[in-house]
Amino acid sequence: MRVLLLGVGAVGEAIAVMADRRPWLEQMVLADYDDRRCKRVRNRLSSRKRFPVEQVDASNKKAIVRLARKHKIDLIVNSVAPHFNEVIFDAAYAAHCHYLDMAMTLSEPHPDEPYERPGVMLGDYQFARAAKWEARGLLALVGMGVEPGLSDVFARYAEKHLFDEIDEIGVRDGANLQIRGYAFAPTFSIWTTIEECLNPPLIWERERGWFTTAPFSEPERFEFPEGIGPLEVVNVEHEEVVLIPRYVKCQRVTFKYGLGDEFIGVLKMLHLLGLDNKEPVAVGKVRVAPRDVVAACLPNPALLGDKMTGMTCAGTWITGTKDGQRRELYLYQVADNAECMHKYGVQAVAWQTAVNPVIAMDLIATGVWRGTGVHGPEHFDPDPFLAKMGEYDFPYGVREMGPRRRAA
Repeated sequence: MRVLLLGVGAVGEAIAVMADRRPWLEQMVLADYDDRRCKRVRNRLSSRKRFPVEQVDASNKKAIVRLARKHKIDLIVNSVAPHFNEVIFDAAYAAHCHYLDMAMTLSEPHPDEPYERPGVMLGDYQFARAAKWEARGLLALVGMGVEPGLSDVFARYAEKHLFDEIDEIGVRDGANLQIRGYAFAPTFSIWTTIEECLNPPLIWERERGWFTTAPFSEPERFEFPEGIGPLEVVNVEHEEVVLIPRYVKCQRVTFKYGLGDEFIGVLKMLHLLGLDNKEPVAVGKVRVAPRDVVAACLPNPALLGDKMTGMTCAGTWITGTKDGQRRELYLYQVADNAECMHKYGVQAVAWQTAVNPVIAMDLIATGVWRGTGVHGPEHFDPDPFLAKMGEYDFPYGVREMGPRRRAA
């Protein structure tokens, strides 16, 4: 398989590291606005020939198409900020390439009732074009990171093997990561974090469909495994609430994130000051988006691994019945930052995100996962994916859970 990797930041670097030396990979073009970053990453890898470097602007559709045709690309992997998604998605279609991303096209709140009704939902732009992709014989695999991605695979696996009937599927994310030397330093893109945390969160219920609530709503305590312990988690907008109901039969879907009071306080303050705005404003003789200024003022997550300690957990909590008995499970993956840095030289959040698209590429390249159109991970058989996790040093756990308190 010949891959064009657009974006070689923290996650893009981890993708390249995990794909290095894999027998299914013929070539992976490392492309970024900053080609110096690409060259530094390539120096870590096994072959300059297998990992050529290109400079490209992810907002330039024609440039992406030219690059894909130049290198005879089979699959474009989108590892840049999600506000470039529409351009890259359309470029892949124009270049007759398959497509994979880890975050879907962006939402827009309802203009009149933002905390009751969805407006434009995550991925609407992509799903509206599914028939065109199918007619062209191309596959767009959307939301194939860790969350969304692995969390969706877990949901599909639980439906297939672990439950007869499912009541609720709730993705639950928590960590005890700390970063030395910084009063505030996100472990992931602050641009994306602001987008998903300050937008109205989605909830899906079978009788009601999709609806929204206020940011950080419905706090509850969730017990995370492997020493992370109990954390308060709150509703956050996320792709799983869009994807899972399309493929998995259940009664309710939610996504909750353990952000912590300090992090939530910072996000609320950014919103209060208008610094979450992604539209340019005039500053003297230039125009700049406040959110881009915030991102520029914070440290690059790709460079924080040696200052980070702790673990991060991504997982899917499911309730329902099996063989006539009530059942409650949590399927999860825990990444320890010290281990990720020692083995792969990348920080835990980036590594945990990156392994999943690499496994998906493996399954697509070898013909195990096939299809056309626009699909989330739930469309495919989850068994080969889970079977590959051990091969990629990416273990998962399954925890049987008893009754727990739903609200904090």
